[in-house]
Amino acid sequence: GVSAVPMAARVVSKEGQLYDKSNVLLMHAMGPNVAGVIGSAVAAGVLLSIFK
Repeated sequence: GVSAVPMAARVVSKEGQLYDKSNVLLMHAMGPNVAGVIGSAVAAGVLLSIFK
């Protein structure tokens, strides 16, 4: 899953540039992706601590 994070942001950036060449969306797209990875890690940690 972690390797898909930068790829998804690149796809968003590429699609945005198809409509307007001045769009720079890479860092805006990385924010929610990284937040999702952090949330998944926290949820995994909580589940591991509960079921340990």
